[in-house]
Formats: sequence, C-alpha cells, structure tokens
Amino acid sequence: MSFSDLEAEAVHADAGPALTVRGRSPFQLAWNRFRRDRLALASLVILALMVVFAALAPLWESLTGHAYDATFPRTALDPSGQPVGPSAEFWLGADQLGRDVFVRASYGARISLIVGVAAAVVASLAGVVVGTLSGFVGGWLDTLLARLMDLTLALPYLLVAIMLATTFQISSVPASLLMTILVIAFFSFAAFGRIIRGQVLAMKEKEFVEAARSLGAGSGRIMVVDVLPNLVAQVTVLTSLLIPTSIVFEATLSFLGVGVRLPMPSWGSMLAEGSDVFQTAWWLLAVPAVLLLLTTLSFNLLGDGIRDALDPRADRVVRTK
Repeated sequence: MSFSDLEAEAVHADAGPALTVRGRSPFQLAWNRFRRDRLALASLVILALMVVFAALAPLWESLTGHAYDATFPRTALDPSGQPVGPSAEFWLGADQLGRDVFVRASYGARISLIVGVAAAVVASLAGVVVGTLSGFVGGWLDTLLARLMDLTLALPYLLVAIMLATTFQISSVPASLLMTILVIAFFSFAAFGRIIRGQVLAMKEKEFVEAARSLGAGSGRIMVVDVLPNLVAQVTVLTSLLIPTSIVFEATLSFLGVGVRLPMPSWGSMLAEGSDVFQTAWWLLAVPAVLLLLTTLSFNLLGDGIRDALDPRADRVVRTK
C-alpha cells in the first residue's frame, strides 16, 4: 500500500461516521410548527374538553337525575319563586322554570358543535365546488356563479331565516336543526367560494397546469388531480375559521327564536331566557355566554395556528408566551 493510500485512509478514519439527513414530510413540518404555538395548543385542549362535555351530556343527566327539560319547582326555586344559584344539587344553578342549567348547557354544547361543524363542512364543500368551477372554467359559467355568490351575500340572512321558520312552521327539533344547518351553510358558502375562486384564478396560470394541458389532460382531470390538492391548506384554514362563525350564527338564530326548537336547549335560547332575570340570576347569562366565548375564541385561535403551521412562507411570530 502506497503512502498516499495510507494518508487517504487516515483522513477518512478521522472524519468519523457520515451524518445522515432524515427527510420530513410536509405534515411533520406543519406539526413541528404547530406544537410550538402554545395558544393554539391550549385552544385545542379547551375544544377537546368542550367535546367531552357535550358528549357526556346523558351521563350528566344520569348523575344529577335532572333531564334537560325537567322542572323542579320545589328544589330549584326559592320561596319567592326565584331560581337558586349553583349548589351541590344544581351545579351551575337553575333557571326560572326550575331546570338544571348545567345539564342544559351540556346539551346546548351538543347543538352548537353539531351545527357549527356540519354547517361549516357543507358550506366548505359547496364553496369549493362553486369556486373551483367559477375560477377554472371561466366564461359565462364564471359570470353566472360569481353573480350568484354576490346575490347570496346581499341577502339579509336573519330575515330569510325568520321567513323560512314562519312559512314552513317547523316545530320538530330534528327538522329545525336541519333547517338551521342549511340556512347557515347557504349564507356561508358564498364568501368561501369567492376566496377559492380567487385562488383558482391565480393557480390556473401556473406552470404545472400548463404542463398538464400540454400532456393532453382535460379540464376535469386538471381540476381534480392538480388544482384541488393544492387547495387543501386553504380549505382547512377557512373551514376552521368558519366553524366559530357558524356557532355564533346558530346562537343568534336561537336567541331570536328561529333556530333549534324548544325544548332542546341551545346557548342562544339560554341567553334569551336569562336576559330577563340576569340581575337576580347572573348565572343564567354567565354560563352560556362564557361557554360561547371560550368555544368561538378557541376555534379562532386554533384556525390561526393551523394557518401559520401550513404556511411556512408567511412571516410568523410563534406565540410561546
């Protein structure tokens, strides 16, 4: 063995083992950015607790022995007829009819989460379909769908909801729940669709779309295979931000008496019922208001965290305090 070979072997031995670089998927990179956002993680924990609180509504009903629509005038009302406050029997107090506020708030959480998530998903699906077709196809279809979205945004949603409730005279709880979801989705998809339309208009001029066209791909295949996968991040963020808006929408409708029908409780209807006696029974407003605030704020902070995690090019300030 020559001297040069010995020298090369010594240099190689001193270098030590070669470092290996492990690749990470986009999901892993997004998760690493998301878990550094303490506010988003705290919001996720609060929402998980809210889901558990709503899912265990029958358990709370069994433990307390109080159904959400059952009245207990002897124990829930004082001698003057005023509702009693939080106690060992009524954990969050009672309302003016002698019903358990804790159990009613738990069932109200079910309504808010079901309506918020369902309406946001339906609005997202409709917005993606309408926005993608409008932006990618163009021409008369773009004009028609764009004017449809403008018309939807111009309609007064409260008046339309009241008109639907009074016209069809919906009295059953499932039917009123379905109507509330559809009304919220109808008035939410237009804003969603306009954003998706703008994204598609910019995306269809990209090089990868032109490359797909040059290879003979049709418009349908390009929309499904090339365009829609690139909208996943935007759709995820917009849907997470649309859920709290839908929850507030439902609470507004229930507050006005055109949302989910009684006796099924809703945070909006609980706010309406407690607005008359809040000076003597503060918990009737405080309980649904705090739950509504925590839920909507948590969804908004979670949506901000998801947006920052999925957009590595944005100028982010990681919230670590």
